[in-house]
Amino acid sequence: MRVNATGRVLHDPKGGSFRFDAGAVCLDFAHTGGEGQYAIFETLHEPADLGEWLAQPPLAAVMTVPVTARELAEAKALRQAIWDAAHARAARVPLPAEAVAIINRAAAKAPLTPELAADGTTAGWAPPVRATQALSALAREMIDLLSGPLSERIRECASDNCPLVFVDTSRPGARRWCAMERCGNRHKLRALRARQAADS
Repeated sequence: MRVNATGRVLHDPKGGSFRFDAGAVCLDFAHTGGEGQYAIFETLHEPADLGEWLAQPPLAAVMTVPVTARELAEAKALRQAIWDAAHARAARVPLPAEAVAIINRAAAKAPLTPELAADGTTAGWAPPVRATQALSALAREMIDLLSGPLSERIRECASDNCPLVFVDTSRPGARRWCAMERCGNRHKLRALRARQAADS
């Protein structure tokens, strides 16, 4: 996978949006919606929505075979497994067995095959390009993340009401917030108000 630029713009159903870089495409994918209380953030309503998400850089897997309803269901199961595994790692607790099984099952599928263009200077994915191949790439990236040196850098936003997870790729390993312009600024504002209240 050519992961050279991660991050997506997330939209709040109550209004507003912000750029969130999870530090890994698989974690960006984990933030495309969810179950239960996270259903209001759902962005993958139809198979075509999944195809559109996968076609965006850096994965840039433009489907040559239409995404099916079954693939959408598999994608949502993988998304939940990535979410659960990332939160478990961030909390330093054992990974849920079901999440591990789902990630491994997705990774076992045939991956995307890189193909060099005729001019020899650019590359794409060799057709046919199917959703299951792209999902395999995401699952394999998650396996590499969980088993590699950045595993201990998986964090949950330090805000008490923000569940976003990310890989802390900062050099000092001191990233605390999903995004400074969101939770970081909110924290600063609360701290400032608390100081002002204490001084008055």
